[in-house]
Amino acid sequence: MPSRRDTMGYLPIEDYGLIGNLRTCALVGIDGSIDFMCWPDFDSPSIFCRLLDKDKGGYFSISPPDGLTCTTKQQYLPSSNILQTRYIHDDGVVDIVDFFPRPSEGSVVAKGSKQTPFRETVPVQDELKKWLVRRVECIRGEVDLDVEIFPAFDYARGTHTTELVLPVHNPGCPDSKTVTFTHADLSLQLDVTIDHGEEDADSCPSVIFRKEQKEGMLGEGVVAHLHLQEGQAISFVLRENIPNHVTRDVTTQVLDLQQSATQKYWFNWILKCKYKGRWREIITRSLLILKLLTYEPTGAIIAAPTFSIPEAIGGGRNWDYRFCWVRDSSFTIYILLRMGFTAEADRYMDFISDRFRKSRTKEGALPIMFTIKGETDIPELELDHLSGYRSSNPVRIGNGAATHQQFDIYGELMDAIYLYNKYGKPVTWEQWVAVREILDFVLTIYPDMSIWEVRNKKQNFVYSKIMLWVAFDRGLRLADKRCLPCPNRAKWLQTRDELYEEIMTLGYSKNIQCFIQSYESGDYLDSSILIAPLVFFISPNDPRFIRTMDRILLPPEKGGLTSTGLVYRYNTQNSDDGVGGHEGAFSMCTFWLVEALTRAGAYDSKYLVRAANLFENILSYSNHLGMFSEEIARSGEQLGNTPQAFSHLALISAAFNLDRGIEFRR
Repeated sequence: MPSRRDTMGYLPIEDYGLIGNLRTCALVGIDGSIDFMCWPDFDSPSIFCRLLDKDKGGYFSISPPDGLTCTTKQQYLPSSNILQTRYIHDDGVVDIVDFFPRPSEGSVVAKGSKQTPFRETVPVQDELKKWLVRRVECIRGEVDLDVEIFPAFDYARGTHTTELVLPVHNPGCPDSKTVTFTHADLSLQLDVTIDHGEEDADSCPSVIFRKEQKEGMLGEGVVAHLHLQEGQAISFVLRENIPNHVTRDVTTQVLDLQQSATQKYWFNWILKCKYKGRWREIITRSLLILKLLTYEPTGAIIAAPTFSIPEAIGGGRNWDYRFCWVRDSSFTIYILLRMGFTAEADRYMDFISDRFRKSRTKEGALPIMFTIKGETDIPELELDHLSGYRSSNPVRIGNGAATHQQFDIYGELMDAIYLYNKYGKPVTWEQWVAVREILDFVLTIYPDMSIWEVRNKKQNFVYSKIMLWVAFDRGLRLADKRCLPCPNRAKWLQTRDELYEEIMTLGYSKNIQCFIQSYESGDYLDSSILIAPLVFFISPNDPRFIRTMDRILLPPEKGGLTSTGLVYRYNTQNSDDGVGGHEGAFSMCTFWLVEALTRAGAYDSKYLVRAANLFENILSYSNHLGMFSEEIARSGEQLGNTPQAFSHLALISAAFNLDRGIEFRR
């Protein structure tokens, strides 16, 4: 198989698929290697992290031997988050099916049953099995495969011991526990089952592991060579180590049931989607990705499952996104409710509501982000021992922006509460009291660090000012709609109106006749202004906004922010953000432009045509599985943490509104 890894040993960022169990996840490369996985939760230390250091990070690979030329295909099984990687060769074809088990809400079909795949016939245990399952099956001819498992505990900082419990796994072996990897804080075991062919011991494959030490790694891994013939299959299950006296062996029947239950779970979940318009498959996949980014115990949704994937190759813009941002709240609530996922919206709203009631400072400020468990202590550390993706360092965990003042979050939060009251459930009295306290605090705040989390100086960022206007506007609307008592209504109204006048005066450059990044920035553009008509701050056909949008559509060399149909946040050469370096175009901003053009298209059809063209253009930059990372390089490669929730939220919103806009113009 010709390697897709570059000369430095890394796969392109877009060459990965995501699997998960609503606790953690893993990135599976198109070459069959799991190069990223944190265990047991999203924000736990990594076990596999070759994505950020090809020598030390650790991985779990199942692939054809070096030198064997294969065609590789990768796809999700229908309506699911079960990932299939297929190796195709003249002599044979093999499938690898990767998934984390999910218990079905009921039961699954028995093996061999003629009922439809998602009918209930066989009971399945209700508990979530914290397993990583990799099932390998030869479906034509015969194939050779190499298996390599090299864990690197605690972000590749921790040593471990490796024990071959069952070095030779023969057909009919009653035990499945084969290898253990033991670290000071965590012990994992590898279970192996030979799923088919036991009836013919002479031809049935065996699995023979041997230990191997790789230079730079702090513990031994294991390797094995497989030879499979048509109809033969082997499964590998990685799970927490269970003492021998209580070990429950994994069987073929159990794995069959788990895979069926998992596929049923995902099928039944996505079946709740109400969307019937254009680009339905793309929206479906985005929703399935968003569900994978949900931490089920609390309802939190992380920004991305990864950390320190660079925004520019070789640069230092490498951040940890395994947390829940308040900023994402209104977009998440809106999408979940409009798409029909009320239970997820309720859980997410409960999580956010609990935070804004309990996590404010004594002055009344709300942190901009939380851990998946709702905590606010998120210290930023640099892992100097890791080289970074393609030598992009430093590698960071935690996020120093957690202590930033970013006042746009109050607008997104109040918009989320307003939308939830409109499309979900009525706001409670306790929630309303908290809303009043928060908005009374917002009356006192000052310049901030912006949506882009700059690391130099506070400014009066126009996006933040618009979202502060949104905060008071939604608070007033909610009070009026529900006839809720509002002691400071007059002050809220005065502040809202003053903010509008201020933005129109100080946030708009008469020189270039456009909205600008901040009051202090001079004539510099910022694509975050595209949010203005989306939150009903300004009408989409207002000449001031149209001129701003038209300018953003220009290429950077002509004073704009759009290149080959992709939108940049701002010009990093002009705007000193305290971080340095350069970055790619932002997927989210590009989808915002599509939606802004769509709304303008209600009054001028040329903008609707352009919106459709831009939308189809950016869809071509998704990976082979429909996933978007945070950014897209000038070369067309994906950059930044992946998959990014905000990119997919913005995609769904753009598609939803573009579809409505096209129908309206017909």
